[in-house]
Amino acid sequence: MPRGKKRSMDMTPAEEERQTSKRQRNNFSSSRRTNKVEDGFSSKRCLSWFKQYTTVNEPDVLGPDAMEQFCKDIGVEPEDVVMLVIAYKMNARQMGFFTQAEWQKGLTDLQCDSAIKLQYKLDSLRSSLNDQNVFKNVYRYAYDFARDKDQRSMDIETAKAMLHLLLGKQWQMYPEFAQFLQQSKYKVINKDQWCNILEFSRTITPDLSNYDVDGAWPVLLDEFVEWLRQIRNIS
Repeated sequence: MPRGKKRSMDMTPAEEERQTSKRQRNNFSSSRRTNKVEDGFSSKRCLSWFKQYTTVNEPDVLGPDAMEQFCKDIGVEPEDVVMLVIAYKMNARQMGFFTQAEWQKGLTDLQCDSAIKLQYKLDSLRSSLNDQNVFKNVYRYAYDFARDKDQRSMDIETAKAMLHLLLGKQWQMYPEFAQFLQQSKYKVINKDQWCNILEFSRTITPDLSNYDVDGAWPVLLDEFVEWLRQIRNIS
């Protein structure tokens, strides 16, 4: 028998009553949480949730400060890749911001009108990235989502951060590619380069034996292969 616990026969009537009351409160609380998840989706409730994060001056936009609170409410870090998947579901246009229309679109599709409902979806949203087509769509979406809208290309620091988020744990050559970018002359990554980096990561073997120097790869990747062969001392 665990230490610190009394058998009911050793309890006074008052102690038994308090323990029974505590069990009832816990059961009620658990029931309320379950009911919140099982309740049907409500557009009105979804909009009301959005309004918790907006201000009088910007009633239709959830901005960076509110985004941090939103992440806390659903229990994830802002840098968690699942946040990118959520933004993709909303088709959000700009990193750090959700408009009311984006929020309603994405969370209606997910049938989530509360933080607890979205929490229950987080694992499946992460798992969706195991589907290569879904991952490719999210990866391509990330380029326009994360880049400065005043520029046609993505600045190199943003590109490195996004590549780390998306490919850091699944591409064997990623550490070497990150090192290459760090010492390279590149200040921006264009969309063609961005898309080809994913294709390269999926098709080129770590020993580079199937890399065709006469292929249609961007110069960026030709230079990466040349650099990598030099530091590996292979031809």
